[in-house]
Amino acid sequence: MMQLTTLANGLKVASREMPGVETAAVGLYADTGSRDEPGRLNGLAHLFEHMVFKGAGGRSGRDLNEAIEDVGGDLNAATDRDSTSFMASVMAEHVPLGVELIADMILRPHFDGKELEREKDVVLQELGEARDTPSDIIFDDLQTAAFPDQPLGRSVLGEEASIAAIGVDDLHHWRETHYRAGGLALVAAGKVDHGALVALAQRHFEDLPSGTAEAPAPATFAGGDRVGRAAGDQAHLALGFAGPAQLDEDYYAARLFADAVGGGASSRLFQQLREERGLAYSIYASLASYRDAGLFSIYAATARRQSVAAARLIEEIVADAAGTVSEREVNRVRTQAKAGLLMSLETSWGQASYVARMLSLYGRLVEPSEVIAELDAVTTDQVRSAGTRMLAGPRARATIGFPAARAA
Repeated sequence: MMQLTTLANGLKVASREMPGVETAAVGLYADTGSRDEPGRLNGLAHLFEHMVFKGAGGRSGRDLNEAIEDVGGDLNAATDRDSTSFMASVMAEHVPLGVELIADMILRPHFDGKELEREKDVVLQELGEARDTPSDIIFDDLQTAAFPDQPLGRSVLGEEASIAAIGVDDLHHWRETHYRAGGLALVAAGKVDHGALVALAQRHFEDLPSGTAEAPAPATFAGGDRVGRAAGDQAHLALGFAGPAQLDEDYYAARLFADAVGGGASSRLFQQLREERGLAYSIYASLASYRDAGLFSIYAATARRQSVAAARLIEEIVADAAGTVSEREVNRVRTQAKAGLLMSLETSWGQASYVARMLSLYGRLVEPSEVIAELDAVTTDQVRSAGTRMLAGPRARATIGFPAARAA
């Protein structure tokens, strides 16, 4: 059973009880991410996420880790372009500790200047590792090509200059302006009691300021090219097209189109590029949707000598799919989507993440059956139409390691 309570300051407190489990996941989810940053401080949201683990509420960073691991739990966090989350996975009796630690990290972080400089070095190493992995960094390149000179087009990790510019005062300002109760949700799933969770929220989060952060400027898909060079035998290609936003009426149709084109081993791209032609090992398509924009993307890694042939074949396959995707293909990917949703909900972490995502999108609790009904309602014609619309607009293209004369 899902339950929702909103505190006086606007903080949403939600729970999903899961009979038969002895553990719980509890997390604080924020509707803020890298797209909310000022350009000169790109990477601030991610660095903030790192820094709250360096000490909070009178505990050092080591104390935080030992406190959660002493009870067999785990404490983690993640930053995306439009969200940040802080999650504790614990045995059920230690939910109060998980809430306490997360509250301390958000409300009472230490933010020591020397620790900040050390953590900047850690983030720069993370950035360097991403840049040394073409299959990772090409998606940042594609995002920049799709949304040039816009917050949504910037890297979550930031750049060397912007990371260097971040100071302790910026961390405090970020927390004060973007971690306001109206844009946050405390969510727990597993062996949890909703009344007890609400009491914990009132005790630990009553000092959160009310209201929400200022919304970022709307994003506009523009398209363009990004060309990167890399040593080695592999060439990497990412294509991007304007997709629907999260709440657009054709979101589910577009998602099923992406899955039919490149969502699994039975998809058109996988079968024709890898199985029939042997042109690529990694080949897939996906749909990333945000509050106000979306990105339908295709990625392939192929031998340099075969890269041009692979790129041409990808174009042909995707263009053909918009008019010929079959009812059987739609039914297959629809079933895969429903199975993926239900499988993800078999863990407390998956349940908590699902509840938080639905709260962020709809502002209410959404039963999985509603999502399944939305998927079931999509017709083959709607999937074809969604594909046609996405392919008809501008496109973005990012390459790494393509032959120099043919990169454009």
